[in-house]
Amino acid sequence: MGLHQLTSRIYFLEHDPEVDRPMLAYLKGDTFSLAIDAGYSASHVRDFYEAIESEHFRKPDFTVITHWHYDHTFGMHAISGVSIAHDKTNEFLKEQQEREKDPGYIAVLKKEDVHLRKEYCGQDKFHIVLSDVTFSDNMTLNLGGITARIFHTVSPHSEDSVCIYVPEEKVLFLGDATSEDFFHGGYMDRDRLRSLTQMIRSVDCDCCILSHCQPLGKEELLAYLDSILDPTEG
Repeated sequence: MGLHQLTSRIYFLEHDPEVDRPMLAYLKGDTFSLAIDAGYSASHVRDFYEAIESEHFRKPDFTVITHWHYDHTFGMHAISGVSIAHDKTNEFLKEQQEREKDPGYIAVLKKEDVHLRKEYCGQDKFHIVLSDVTFSDNMTLNLGGITARIFHTVSPHSEDSVCIYVPEEKVLFLGDATSEDFFHGGYMDRDRLRSLTQMIRSVDCDCCILSHCQPLGKEELLAYLDSILDPTEG
């Protein structure tokens, strides 16, 4: 599985529904390169880096985390360069580090999550690390020729949800921000979703990237979100 080209500077390794691996993206600047999300495991990172190297690109100088969930962070120990995450992401990961000290914790997760069980088949240990750099509101990285505007957003999915906007390419990365809160019974907070939808509408982008599906046009995504907020319309 190789990299797919979205724009002249943005590439991605598509999501894998078999083990629920999220899409991992690569932003190719003139000076620096940036990855979006650290993947599910060291194996996921290895597959991503092999795809990068097959294009004769350098490994990422930076990796931005969209939120703390396993499939986006448990590969962070295996990445190259500097990792960046929201303050709350590291707080959640610290909790996971404490829980992992219980020998039965991994067994429980494997029993409850078929995808995690597949990703970590034959393994009885995680390697959970915190990010190198954290921020609370927003930060901007000039990669050379393109800019990554990284910001925290209100989301029904997770309190630490982070988006990455690339204005030169008019692309907005949303992670899993539009999804339900799977750690609280799949609850969908409509007020949070409404706030998120308003944010998306305000951003000057043509393409929106969610982690577990193919790239979407902005209007296509907004129409879908509006149908959730008001299912009587349409």
